Amino acid sequence: MAILTFLISLAGATMLLLYAVRMVRTGIERSYGASFQRLLTGRQSHLQAGMMGLTLAIVLQSSAAVALLASGFAASGYLAFPTGLAIVLGGDLGSALIIQILSFKLDWLVPMLLAAGGYLFVKTEAKKARQLGRILMGVAFILISLRFLREAMDPIRDSAFLPAIAGYLARDYITAFLAGGALAFVMHSSVAAILMCVTLVQIGALPFAAGLSLVLGANFGSAFIPVWLSRGMDLQARRIPYANLALRGTWAVICLFGANLALRQGWLGDPQGGQMLVSAHLAFNAALLLLALPLCTPLGGVFARLFPDPAAPPAQPPGRPVSALKQGSYGAPAQAVANLTRELLRMADLAGAMFRPVLELYESGSKEQIRAVQQMDTEVNACLAGIRQYVAAIPAEAFSKDQLKTARSLMEYAIRLETAGDVVARRLTVLAEEMRKKELRFSRDGWLEITRMHEAILANLQLASNVLISDDLESARLLSLEKTELKRMERDSRKRHLRRLQSGGRESFDTSDIHLETLRALREFNSHIAAVAYPVLYRNGQLLETRLIEEMRPEDDAMEETSR
Repeated sequence: MAILTFLISLAGATMLLLYAVRMVRTGIERSYGASFQRLLTGRQSHLQAGMMGLTLAIVLQSSAAVALLASGFAASGYLAFPTGLAIVLGGDLGSALIIQILSFKLDWLVPMLLAAGGYLFVKTEAKKARQLGRILMGVAFILISLRFLREAMDPIRDSAFLPAIAGYLARDYITAFLAGGALAFVMHSSVAAILMCVTLVQIGALPFAAGLSLVLGANFGSAFIPVWLSRGMDLQARRIPYANLALRGTWAVICLFGANLALRQGWLGDPQGGQMLVSAHLAFNAALLLLALPLCTPLGGVFARLFPDPAAPPAQPPGRPVSALKQGSYGAPAQAVANLTRELLRMADLAGAMFRPVLELYESGSKEQIRAVQQMDTEVNACLAGIRQYVAAIPAEAFSKDQLKTARSLMEYAIRLETAGDVVARRLTVLAEEMRKKELRFSRDGWLEITRMHEAILANLQLASNVLISDDLESARLLSLEKTELKRMERDSRKRHLRRLQSGGRESFDTSDIHLETLRALREFNSHIAAVAYPVLYRNGQLLETRLIEEMRPEDDAMEETSR
């Protein structure tokens, strides 16, 4: 019975640990996800790329997430193989630093984290404040799960069961290595797996030698996670995870045999305790980063031969993606509404594809790149024409009043998306062309303000698609609040720009008209995207008909008469 209780308690603590790590990562991705592409794809040396990977791993609480991000950008052509591999190697060290932080006795922080995190998540409406609450509660749950894990070991620590297993793993370090690798892969989290091993060593349930072999195995097993998760990606995306697996696996095996030989010969003394194990884990990853950075560029050619690019298909004339609408064919009313929603999602994706490279066009866009974005507006216009024709021909007798109203509201949103496409094609790209011709550059502060607005709009694009699919009230409210937040950002940027003009900044003078027009265009684009929230808010009584005061107070009437 004690063994069954132990296994149930262990499973519960492990699941809570996995959930908590995921909760922290989700909160950070939802708050700052749009910033990751800019951070990852900037020009940087291998060492700078490694430090960027380290920072992102600490932020995301996962080296596997960093590896997948790097692989995705490499597949899209935004990230070279050597830089991507350096980012992944830095991410592994960042993951080790997370374990160092979480391995300290921080139980006293749990009540404060839960109180602050719960208040922010439940009582606030701002997106970033809510996600900060999610992050704080996730950290608290990690600490609680580690306490549960320690408590689960107490009943069997002095039994014959655990010492027998611990003694076997200490003697057979290869089995311990393989067990650690399997544990990390099954849990899909090296942070969770290694924290478990460290906790077992801290409470004396495992000897240091067995814990070290388990941790080295977990390092090896964690490299399989991005390999497994990227198995469906293009070959170009899979080169980085496989290169990381080769480097990490080789170094782990070398350290396994070397460390166990040193322990048995007494060359390392008698290391004990969980903190020593964490230090060994940090040393393993720091040494791997320093040794592997010079190999990033040479390995590019090796893995390009191992994973060659597929033969290019014969050139095809460019054409639009297939429409989700078949004119004249409606079927059941629910099916017709679903077809309209799918077509709107395609239209939103096209508008997003036009908007996404705007900053690149402002910074270094060529005439051909600007023209390519402008030509995409033709596809957006074609989507609107198809939706308008489809809705106009709906047989009214086969649809209920509510279904016809839904179809019309979807068409109205299509009009907003088409107008958003016009904002990019006729205003933002024209401004980018003007900057290219005049060779202008924004001031550093001005460019940072525009970049932040661009990132916020990219996040709102994703949120708008979620609202379109789900009709979720909370997401619609959040999108409406984000629209208000972006208006505030535009207003604040305009004020700061005027202050820069007063201080005599040359770059601000040269780009003043373009800067102010860009702010207006970004706000207008975001307003069109956020319009999808209005029908959901209105149906749920969350939207006022007007912002005007319905009835004036008597003193206001008196003032009005006086003014006459």
